[in-house]
Parts: sequence; C-alpha cells; structure tokens
Amino acid sequence: MVAELLLEIGTEEIPAGYLEKGLAEIRRLAQTLLEENRIEIAGGLYTYGTPRRLVLIGKAVAETQDDLMQEMTGPPKSVAYDEQGKPTKAAMGFAKKQGVSVNELECIETPKGEYLYVKRLITGRPTKDILADALPKLIADIPWPKSMRWRDLGFPFVRPIHWVLALLNGEVIPFEVADIRSGNNTKGHRFMAPETREVFSVGDYLQTMMESFVLIDQKEREQVVERLAKESAGAVGGIPVQDPDLLATVANLVEYPSAVCGGFDKKFLNLPDSVLITAMREHQKYFAVYDGKGRLMPNFVAVNNTVARDESVVKRGHERVLRARLSDADFFFKEDRKRPLEGRLDDLKRVIYQADLGTSYAKVQRFTRLAEYVGERMVPERLEHIKVAASLCKCDLVTQMVSEFPSLQGVIGKEYARIEGHPEDVCTAIQEHYLPTKAGGLLPQSDVGAVVGIADRMDTITGCFAVGLEPTGTADPFALRRHALAIIRIVENMGWDISLKEFIEKALFILGEEIEFDNNRLFVRVSDFFRERYKQMMLRSDYETDLIEAVISVEFDRINELRPRIDQLKRFASDSGEFQELALAFKRVTNIIKKQEKTFEADPALFKETCESALWDAFQALKDDVYQCMERKEYYEALGLMARLRKPVDEFFNGAEILVKDDQALRENRVGLLQQLAGLFLGVADLSKFSI
Repeated sequence: MVAELLLEIGTEEIPAGYLEKGLAEIRRLAQTLLEENRIEIAGGLYTYGTPRRLVLIGKAVAETQDDLMQEMTGPPKSVAYDEQGKPTKAAMGFAKKQGVSVNELECIETPKGEYLYVKRLITGRPTKDILADALPKLIADIPWPKSMRWRDLGFPFVRPIHWVLALLNGEVIPFEVADIRSGNNTKGHRFMAPETREVFSVGDYLQTMMESFVLIDQKEREQVVERLAKESAGAVGGIPVQDPDLLATVANLVEYPSAVCGGFDKKFLNLPDSVLITAMREHQKYFAVYDGKGRLMPNFVAVNNTVARDESVVKRGHERVLRARLSDADFFFKEDRKRPLEGRLDDLKRVIYQADLGTSYAKVQRFTRLAEYVGERMVPERLEHIKVAASLCKCDLVTQMVSEFPSLQGVIGKEYARIEGHPEDVCTAIQEHYLPTKAGGLLPQSDVGAVVGIADRMDTITGCFAVGLEPTGTADPFALRRHALAIIRIVENMGWDISLKEFIEKALFILGEEIEFDNNRLFVRVSDFFRERYKQMMLRSDYETDLIEAVISVEFDRINELRPRIDQLKRFASDSGEFQELALAFKRVTNIIKKQEKTFEADPALFKETCESALWDAFQALKDDVYQCMERKEYYEALGLMARLRKPVDEFFNGAEILVKDDQALRENRVGLLQQLAGLFLGVADLSKFSI
C-alpha cells in the first residue's frame, strides 16, 4: 500500500535568497531519510515554498518500510559448543542478542573455519512511526546561511516556526519541534486569508492554498509576476526589464502577487541608466521600464503581496519611496562629478585593504605594475591604456554613489570615466576587470579589462597566501578559489601564451618589496593552488582524472596549451587501438627510471643485444619528427608516431636485463636509453597516470 506525505513548516518571512536552496536541501534530506529507512517512493518527492512556508509532498510513499533479511555471523563453532556439543555461553549470548533461540542457530563455513550463523527477518515498521521519530531531526538539519534562535528554545532555524502540518494518508504524523506540535492545521495568506484551516489530504491542502490566496509553486509565481509586470508596463506603452534574478527574487517575496506601474520625474532620466536601474532594483525590487526603442522610461513596475483595494494609494506610496531614492542618487551623482576619478586615487590611502597588506592604494600600485608586466608581453600596443585603467579602476570605491549603492562599483566608475573623456577601452576596462563576478560568469571581452582583471586577482591571491589567508576546507573568505579560476578562464579565453610561473614570480617579487615571506615555499603553494583549481575546472567539464593528471603532471605553465593537449590526448586514447598497450609500455619504462637518482646518457657503442640497437634506431628515426609535431602543437600526431615505439620497447624488456648487477656501465647505459625515451613521451603527457 502507498500513501501521500505532506509536510508544511509555517514560519515568519524567509529571506528570498534562502528559499530555493533551502527547499533543495529539504528534498535531499527527505530522499536520504526514506532511502535509508527502506521506504519506497514510487511517485517522487516535490518541494514548494513561499516566504511563510516550506512544503514537502511525497506521492505514492510506501506505508511500511521494506522487510529486511538480516544475516549475522557469530562466534566460531569451536567456541560456541563444548566437547559434548552443548551450547556454551558464547552461543547463548549470540542467540539472545539476535532475538532467536539457540536451536535456530546454524553453522556456516568461512575461510577462517566454521562460525555460528543466523538469518533473521526484520519486519518493516509503519512509515508513520518512522517519520514521527525522524522528521524533527530532518527539520533541524536543514542548512541555512544564517539561522535564528527565539524565546528560550535554543532551537536554530532560518526564522521562527509558527506551525507544522504533517500528514501521511490524511493522518497526523505526531511529533514536536521547536516547542510546536505537529497537526493538520495550516494558514492562508497573512493579510487576505489569515484564519487557520484544517486539511486532510494533499488535494485538500492544494485546494485550501488556492482558496487562501497562496501560490505555493515558486515557478508558477514567477510566471504570474512576469505576466503582471508585462501587463502593467504595457499600460504605459512600455516593456519591463528582462532580469531573471530579480524575477526570482520578487517571486520569493510574495505569496499572491499583484503589480502596479508607477512613474517618476523625467529629470531623473539625466542619470546614467545603471544608476536608475540599480536604485529601482537593489533597494525597492522594482522592474525598470523601457520603450520600444530600448530607452528607459520614467516608469517602474512594483510587485505587491496583496491585491490593493485602492491601487492609486499603493502607486503613490511606491512613487514617494522611489523619489527619495532617486533624489539621493541625483545628489550623489552631482557631488561625485565635482572631482575627477584620478583625483580620488589618494583617497584610497585611507582605505585599509587588509591589515597585513596595507591600503587599497598600495594594492592598486602593486597590481598596476603587474598589469604593465602582462601588458608588455601580451598587448604592448595597449600598454598606456592598461596603466590608466589599472590606476583608475578602484577609484569609484570612494565615491558617494558606490557608498550608497555598492553593486555599482566598476559600473559607475565606467560612467564617470566616460564623462571625463577617457578612451573607451579604459572606461570599459574599469567595469570589466571585475568579470567574471561568479562561477561560469561572463568574461572580460577587451584586452585592457582582461589584463587589469588578472593582475588584480593575482595580487589578491599571492598577498593572501603570503599573510596566511589561504582557503581551508570550505572557508574561503577572500574568494581565492574563484579568483584563481577566473585567471585561468580569462587566459584561456584570450588565448594568451603567458607563463603562469613567471606571472606568479613577478607578483611575488612586487609583493616582496613590502612584506617578508619565504618566496620559494610560497611560489610552490600558489602554483599547486592553481593546478588544483585547473583540475577541478576540467573535472566539472567531464574530463577524466587520469586524462587531466597525465598532462598537468608534466606541464602546467602555459594555460592556453593545456586544453588542446588534453583534448588531443583524449582523442588519441579513444581512436587508437594501441593506446592501452602504449600506456602499459610507458609504465614499464617509468617503473625503472623513477628509482634512479641520476640521469645517464645512452652510448650505442655499449649495446650488447640486438633489441637495444633496434630500440635506439627506432627512437632516433622518430624523435625529430615527434619534436616538430610538439612545436606545432600537433600532439595527436606526435602520439601516433610514438606508438611505433611500443613494439621495440616490449622487445627490449623481453630481450635484455635492464638492471644488470655485475656491469654498472651496461646498467647505466640501458637506464639512460629508457630515460631518453621517457623524455620524449613526457613532452606530451605522462601515460603512467592512466589506470590500465
């Protein structure tokens, strides 16, 4: 028999940004709970949520857990029975522990001899009883970015819990959490249907929510908000901004959305679009409105959590609040323009970047020099613009506009630089150097923005490592993992042939003029950090560990070369029928040479076996062509040529003793031959990393 599961946790308003992840965690925890308790879920688990409720619905959940046939091994037979064959205390204790009589015990033959053995059928418990025991812990285990405690309960949760609805096939699952007893009661919309309602099934609950002005499906609310915003903006001939993040946020702020289109004074259109949009979006969660030509209109769409009795009153309220915001923004904009960006550079001397790393001014000076270093090598024709962009890119941090609207950093700097007449690529770089702002986010498209961006990030990474602020476990307060990944992605995207090792060394050299640290040790730690970030990036791109390690273990410097090399090795491994044999042959080579402390040269005059000469001749015939392929980055072709060495290598191992004991010169000569051979292979990859 199957049943319907319904769990609703009623709370005070949950932050919009917490809701989606919280619901995903509830589903994960519930899935694990049911699976671990052998409770079948034939119809799936579904989660829904609003600011005031978290909902879990299970369709076709088994009413009882599956029976379990438990097989238990006890003490050895020699210990369990005496010489007369009577059970000892060991046998009787084992039987008692397993809940069976001594007569039910059997013996089983194992590699260690005969042992007592019993099969025991454990009858499944009712699902309702299991959930009554487990749901309080499930609720307590939901992870939140921040939790609250209220009254004297000592129970942490995202917001205070007001009610818990828990039903299995219409029957209450009895438990207590946060001093709240579960029941079959729910509540509707806080203002439009605040009364308590009883529900007796999932269908009854869904109907009750509909009647009580609650849309529990967040995706449905998004669709409603989007439709209402379009209708409201359309009433004034406009189109609401396409902003998926804002749409999701607004949908998670309401249970029953309604929309109103307001307006503001046209004089505020003199402000940059980014300022207007941010003022509407960040603080008020309003949708900006465009006309048919893509120009901002003096209008906005506000989404409310109730259906207004008098829409004009609600509209005037929104307009009054936004007017104050825009007036502030207009004032800040005019005040900021009284001083040029470059005039604010000295202001950064009063801003502490990090206690051990100095001020933001000192940081700008460091990464400006680093940006010059990169620019000279990658885009020397843009060097002057790179210097200007690097020196200006943090100046907007000390403007009044960014103090009021922090999300405008870089954006307003670009606007101010443009107004002041700086070259367009300098203006663009001021904003772009912050990109990407999140994992997988948009990358800088301009050379200048990319150079300044990676220089800024490299200074951050090396500086934090130098003062002991490197990531540990899940803690990464300075987002160093994201910064390292951003550098890798930008260099790869731009196709720059820049040495990562030299880039790190230059950053450490500049940093070393200000603080003391162990340069060699820090270089290794930072390099390893980048290597691990690259590996994780490629794993997320569905490349196999062996494939990645085979390349980055021998070459991790020119980021732009790594992916092509990995891709060609992957193609060769899948196309070539000889790959496994080639990898095995190379493993035999590396197993010999990795034990050698010295490097030797092979002298053909010392060869004694035909197989030695054959391998040497094959190596000499191929090596120049292989190295030429490597120079042209044609690694697939290089591997194809090296595959011809597999047979001579196998014959060499079969026909000659490598580590001869009574002839040191011969042993060193044969090892030297293998070392030269390995050097050729390692020009592409370490095939011994493959698990074959």
